[in-house]
Amino acid sequence: MNGQPGRARVLVVGAEPFRATTGSGITLANLFAGWPRDRLAQVYTAAAEPSTEVCSRFHRIDPRSSPVDHYGRRFLSRGGSPWGRADPAIGAIPVSAGAPSSARLHAELRALADLSPLRIAGPLVEWVRAFRPDVVYSMLGSVRIMRLADRLAECSGAPLVPHFMDDWPATLYASGELLGYGQRSVRRHLDRVMRRCVSGLCISDEMAREYERRYDRPFAAFANCVDESAFVDPVDGRAETGALRLSYVGGLHLDRWAVLRQVGLALGELPGDLPRPRLTVHAPEADLVRYRDRFVDCPQVHLGESLGGAEVTRALAEADVLVHVESFRPELRRYTRFSLSTKIPQYLAAGRPVLAYGPGELASMRHLDAAGAALGVGVEDQRQLRQALERLCRDGALRGRLARAGHEWAWRHHSRGQVARAFAARLTEVSAVAVPGPVSERTAR
Repeated sequence: MNGQPGRARVLVVGAEPFRATTGSGITLANLFAGWPRDRLAQVYTAAAEPSTEVCSRFHRIDPRSSPVDHYGRRFLSRGGSPWGRADPAIGAIPVSAGAPSSARLHAELRALADLSPLRIAGPLVEWVRAFRPDVVYSMLGSVRIMRLADRLAECSGAPLVPHFMDDWPATLYASGELLGYGQRSVRRHLDRVMRRCVSGLCISDEMAREYERRYDRPFAAFANCVDESAFVDPVDGRAETGALRLSYVGGLHLDRWAVLRQVGLALGELPGDLPRPRLTVHAPEADLVRYRDRFVDCPQVHLGESLGGAEVTRALAEADVLVHVESFRPELRRYTRFSLSTKIPQYLAAGRPVLAYGPGELASMRHLDAAGAALGVGVEDQRQLRQALERLCRDGALRGRLARAGHEWAWRHHSRGQVARAFAARLTEVSAVAVPGPVSERTAR
């Protein structure tokens, strides 16, 4: 390992920089909390300003260095256009069979942009070599980022550690984009990444077990973690006598808006002797604007403001019940089946009971069930959803038990001190392993 003894010198490569406004940015900041600043650097592609709280050395890829990708994405994201409203919004989600032709064309153009030539300028290579990383770490997620991470690992001579947040390798371009070339390109570049990988990371234990079987490599699970100062004493549900305050904090993409709408409608159908609960939804500003009209017939749903880091802790503490939802759409279930949402560790640390509504086989639902923190409804059934909501409203002792169990689980599994230390140890261990041999140039094309 280069430099003085201690933590590995890590080059983080990805689309998103360190920042507190996206799930991946929050997870990065928490996992790398306390890392020596001279041993951390990041290369990223998003048009965003990074947070310098954890990392202070950045290199943003000039989007104009890949004209097809740059202008293609600008065209596809034009505000108010059919392209900007196309569904799905994430490339790794296959286009459903009944999707309009505009959505299919959108998917084709998005794939074309992702697979377009990537030019890595000489100054970036020199910048990376001057940093002398021991490890290249990346959440990957697209062909473009796989190419970027692979080439920077190659030019630096460091091992590549991929960290999988969703099962995008199984779903990216699975709709046959570019006559199947998109998915073939995913497989080819993922194979190249795995040849440089001696040990990988996943977001959940279930994903780690699946990926060990799938890719014949050791994998360890690391999800978002929570600073000890953000833990809140568990609520005593028996003390609540008025209308319950329900809160959801997170994105409305992945069809979560539709499932939240079901929750809002169910709240309006509760027995008349119950004080009417209210669900407050805190989401990114772009999501609040995009999906606001979907809740006009849900008077029990209030769209709150977009929250920053410290504001999330306060909002969770002010709630009586927290809400977690996942989509029941088959293509989304496949994409999220091993995922663990960024907000789940935050929910558990908040010491509040959770209503969980989504497919019961998903890792996020199973995690909440294992923690004993949630009253879960694992099938799409409005009657069962109403029953769960009514039970939470009437049974304060149940709310208290769920809150205490989740809080204890969070201390054992999600406190930032222990998770960040284990994460650092894992990367340092990888940095001591010999770098895999060079990958054939033939496989890179």
